[in-house]
Amino acid sequence: MKEGWEIKSLEEVCTFLNGLWTGKKPPYQTVGVIRNTNFTKDGKLDDSEIVYLNVEQSQFAKRKLHFGDIILEKSGGGPKQPVGRVVLFDKVDGDFSFSNFTSAIRIAKNQEINHSYLHQFLIFMYVSGVTESMQSHSTGIRNLKFEEYKTIQIPIPPLSEQQRIVSIIDEAFEAIDRAIENTQKNLQNAKELFESYLNGVFAEGGEGWEEKTLKEVCAKITDGTHQTPKYFDDGVIFLSSRNVTSGKIDWDNIKYIDEKQHLEMHKRVAPRVGDILLAKNGTTGVAAIVDRDLVFDIYVSLAHIRVLDQVTPEFMLYFINSPLAKKQFNKRLKGSGVPNLHLEEIREVSILFPKSKIDQKSTVEQLDAMRAETQSMELVYKKKINNLEELKKSVLNKVFAGEL
Repeated sequence: MKEGWEIKSLEEVCTFLNGLWTGKKPPYQTVGVIRNTNFTKDGKLDDSEIVYLNVEQSQFAKRKLHFGDIILEKSGGGPKQPVGRVVLFDKVDGDFSFSNFTSAIRIAKNQEINHSYLHQFLIFMYVSGVTESMQSHSTGIRNLKFEEYKTIQIPIPPLSEQQRIVSIIDEAFEAIDRAIENTQKNLQNAKELFESYLNGVFAEGGEGWEEKTLKEVCAKITDGTHQTPKYFDDGVIFLSSRNVTSGKIDWDNIKYIDEKQHLEMHKRVAPRVGDILLAKNGTTGVAAIVDRDLVFDIYVSLAHIRVLDQVTPEFMLYFINSPLAKKQFNKRLKGSGVPNLHLEEIREVSILFPKSKIDQKSTVEQLDAMRAETQSMELVYKKKINNLEELKKSVLNKVFAGEL
């Protein structure tokens, strides 16, 4: 620790406010309430969807947010998202409070610690994983152990040094964020490049190509069981639309049914290697090819497609995942709420394909090569984004260790 720096706990330099309840006793007042959904991943306040509620004036008076308050997420999160995110309240005008899933942290002595400095330090505690050990789980919701959180030790340099540090962090992060934004654009361009190429193949066709409906080139287009399954820790594999991505089946996050259910469901023709599974509700128009010789059953959310000899399964898969096919699927969606594809609508979708199986295989090889190239580009861009995010952590680590 640098000379002239102090170490104090969060509770030594701050006071804490509990979240707002609406209350039932008039008089009431309309106020904006900051919720977990207003937290951005980089610790900023997203005020585009602030909810305004009528709350007791007496409740609000004790919980009105002041400029420079830090709002802490103490409940929420998810399996892969810890709680403990923080945002800085930077509004001067208006009446705002915070929900009961959050708490407000208010600096006791502004001449001792800068609110932006503390905010950045608490962000560092979150992104570095320190706060992840300070939480409990219940029914899928994470809860921050607040008393433990208050004991976090803060390195406190002189106020002028805090202000200099904040200025340096802001400048560095602005440059890093620009680099991340540009890389994200490159990543999106790489994805769109393949989509554009894929669309061109099926939109333009070529000499010796013909157009037919899916029912004319498929031996079967049916769906999975309509029975609501009961799951077990082991047994027969059971797939739903959640297991299907564009091109691949997710075999890692599967569920199981027992043998009795399997025998009841298996009256249908079982999927086999080379068959195609198409998500027909939820994320519709996304398909994968069966690539493992396993016994499994599928839910009604999946369509089961088996091609005739006219079209290769690999060619059919590329078509179904093409923008041209998705456009046809989207026109045929039925129902309100969660839209879905009916089997009769899937059967009427048109496909353009070469009559020659040799030409189909050649087209698939070209698409495989193009996809491999763009996926390689995507991996490079994703790695760069991860490295830039790690660079932010490295900057914060050096700052708060006094090594800047």
